[in-house]
Amino acid sequence: MPALNRPRILALAVTGSAMFLLSTRPALADGSHDQAPPPPPKTDTSGNADGSGTISASAGVVYDRTHNGQGPQTGAVAPQGNWSPPPCWYAPKYTPAQLKAYLEPIWEAESTGYEWDAKQRNHYEKGDGKGSDYKDFNKAKTGKGYWWDSYVDDSRIGEPGALSCDKPIFWVDKGDPPPTDIPQAITPEILSQLAYAEIRVPDTKVTLAPSGATKVNLPTWAWLDKTDFKPVSVTASVPVLNIQATTTATPVSMKIEPGTSDAELYPASGECAINPDGSIGTPYVKGDADKTPPCGLTYLRASGNNGPYKLKATITWNISWTGTGQANPKTLPSGTFGTTQDVTVEEIQAINR
Repeated sequence: MPALNRPRILALAVTGSAMFLLSTRPALADGSHDQAPPPPPKTDTSGNADGSGTISASAGVVYDRTHNGQGPQTGAVAPQGNWSPPPCWYAPKYTPAQLKAYLEPIWEAESTGYEWDAKQRNHYEKGDGKGSDYKDFNKAKTGKGYWWDSYVDDSRIGEPGALSCDKPIFWVDKGDPPPTDIPQAITPEILSQLAYAEIRVPDTKVTLAPSGATKVNLPTWAWLDKTDFKPVSVTASVPVLNIQATTTATPVSMKIEPGTSDAELYPASGECAINPDGSIGTPYVKGDADKTPPCGLTYLRASGNNGPYKLKATITWNISWTGTGQANPKTLPSGTFGTTQDVTVEEIQAINR
């Protein structure tokens, strides 16, 4: 199929539906830019096609966040290294009738230039005689496949990579793989990466003992309850293709950063491993004041007039996925999420008699 210049059509991936955004105006023959085409019709979030422009919500990526971290005190994990989930991808978007309903008003408005419109008409409506076998928007193949187009993560619009999915709209028969020259075409592995971006994990505000203000040279115990830290997961799927992937984040360790160089860490690395029961560290009990905590720290200097120290606790989460064609868990880059809390450290006051 010959490559055609066209507006880049970017769709926003959202919960249970796909919203659509038209971006990047096409250049006219003289290199100028005319008025941008109108946006595509909205998706029917009930799961049924609206009949005027896009396949139902089941065409784009659908997320199941039932087992994800919940509530305002959760956050996204930051992948370690330079890896990140793809900002754009290709997936089914239109039936033949819906593609026609979307493109014809753009051509009739002549907002994208006569030359560009003519090429598009030849390609999708009449067959251009240059390798394209499309005719009348492939209406003869209704129910036997879909028109695929680009989608973009709405939180990453503006990133350079979000504009890399600039292939013209293309057809894929049901049961056939997408063209091999389109690496961003949706697969279970790409779904696992998109699900990664949707993972939310709880904050890491640790329990400290002594609570409130601690004292210089007094060991401070730190721990997290096992009920707060357990695996979370998100499933991403494309129902019309019957493919899915579940990405799971499992906590493995916590790193403590005291907020000052005047402190000793336990263990010395500051890395507290997850206990077999899922907890981190050991709760302080009366009588442990003179013991060295398995997870904690000792401040060597009072926080003073500069305000409390900013203690940061960061959890490392191992990430894996399973899905269509991938029964055994396969790893993705680990991620981290941390939060800070204020710790006031006071001098121990001696009583002179």
